Amino acid sequence: MINMVKITDYMSEDLISLDLKSETKAEVLIELSKLMEKSPNIEEGDNIVYRALVDREKIGSTGIGKGVAIPHAKTEGAKGLTIAFGISKKKIDFNSLDNENVSIFFVFASPNKDSQVYLKVLARISRLIREESFREGLLKCKTAKEVIEYIEKKESE
Repeated sequence: MINMVKITDYMSEDLISLDLKSETKAEVLIELSKLMEKSPNIEEGDNIVYRALVDREKIGSTGIGKGVAIPHAKTEGAKGLTIAFGISKKKIDFNSLDNENVSIFFVFASPNKDSQVYLKVLARISRLIREESFREGLLKCKTAKEVIEYIEKKESE
């Protein structure tokens, strides 16, 4: 497929944490936004991504169910679409639609003008995580490199 948007095109190993320390929804949004600030695409300081994520959560929880949340926001603090990934062994109450606690987090920020790519990536992630085997595979990854390789493999199937 030509021009297919790939999730892994917007990820990097340094934006992946397989052991999030947070215990609450507010804490995990801070931890994930700090993780995103490692990207050259994200403005550091001023908590701009964190504030955008919190504002988005006020509209409705991005805890979509089955132990997964996709916190996402459009912000001028992002120079380009950037995706971070995290796993919480503690399972966090994220006010999910199915009331299940969350262990898998895909978080992304996008500039306000990048709606097309943003929506395509959101749709791709949403499709993949519906599969129980995909979610289980992510939880089995031991390194950030494995996460990216696993997602790449699933995207090409």
